[in-house]
Amino acid sequence: MTAVGASTLLEPGSAGALRPTGGGVGHRAIVATRRLLRSSRMVIGLVLLVFFVLVAIVGPHLVGNPNAFVGPSMAGPSARFWLGTTMPGQNIFYQLVDSTSGTLEVGFLAGALATLVSVVIGIGGGFVGGYVDELLALFSNVILIIPGLPLIIVVASYVKSSSLLPTILIIAFTSWAGYARVLRGQTLSIRNRDYVLAARVAGEKTWRIIFVEILPSELAVIVSNFIFMVIFAILTQSTLAFLGIGDLSTLTWGNMLNVANNDEALTSGAWWWFVPPGLCIALVGTALALVNFGLDEILNPRLRVYKAPKVRR
Repeated sequence: MTAVGASTLLEPGSAGALRPTGGGVGHRAIVATRRLLRSSRMVIGLVLLVFFVLVAIVGPHLVGNPNAFVGPSMAGPSARFWLGTTMPGQNIFYQLVDSTSGTLEVGFLAGALATLVSVVIGIGGGFVGGYVDELLALFSNVILIIPGLPLIIVVASYVKSSSLLPTILIIAFTSWAGYARVLRGQTLSIRNRDYVLAARVAGEKTWRIIFVEILPSELAVIVSNFIFMVIFAILTQSTLAFLGIGDLSTLTWGNMLNVANNDEALTSGAWWWFVPPGLCIALVGTALALVNFGLDEILNPRLRVYKAPKVRR
C-alpha cells in the first residue's frame, strides 16, 4: 500500500482497486453537498425559494407600474392581463410581482432580528448563569405569557408609519421569547460538557467558548428557529395587512388581500384577485419548511439515514 498523504485514506473501490478519499474539510464539504442534493425535499424547497427571491429582485424592473389604471374594471385573466385586473383597472400580475419584494423583506428581516435577539438572550444568559440568567429568563417568560398575535395587533395599531420598518421591528421584538427559552435550555446542557469545561480550564476567553464550542452545537436549532420565524413574520404581516393595520401604502401580498376583501372580490367571484397572493404565501411557507427539513437532516446527525454502499461483483 502506498502512502498518499496524512489527510488521505485508502479504501477498496468498486472494482477491487484502491481509491483515495479526502478526509479534510474539502471532503466533508463534498459529502455534505452530495447529501444536500440527494434530499428531494431540499431541492424542491430551494428551487421555489430561489424563484421567489429572483422575482423579488428582478421582477419590479421587468413589469410596469402596478398602480397604473391600464384596463377595464374586474376583467378576468386573459392574454393581455395574465391575472386579470382590480376594480379600478390595475394589473394584478404587476401588483403580485411588485409585492414579492416587500413581503420577503418583512419575513427575512424580522426573522433575522428575532433570531439574533433569541441567540443573545438565550445562549448568553444560559452560559453566564447567575442573576443575569435569572433576569433574562424572567423577562423571556413575561413576554412568553402574553399572547403573541394580540400583542402585535395592539402595538402595531398605535404605530403610524409610511414604511414597513415599524412592522418588522414589532414582529421581531415580540416573537423571540419562545426560541430564546429553547436555546437557554440547550446552553444549560452544553455548558457542563467535557469539551466546554476543558476550554474553560485552558483559559479560553468567554467569547471564543461561545462562538467556537457552544454555537456550532446549536446551529441546527438556530437555523430551524430562523426559518420558522421567517414564515411567522410573513403570515403575521399578511394578517395585520388583511385587518388594515400597519403600512398599507407599500404593496405586499397581505395588502393585496386587504384591498381585494374591501372591494368584495370574494362575493363577486373575482378569484383571480385573492387566490394568487394567498397561493404565493402558501408556496413560500412550503418552500421554507422543505428547506428546514433538508437542513435538519444535514445538521442533525441523529436524523441521517445510513445507506450501505453498493458492491459490484
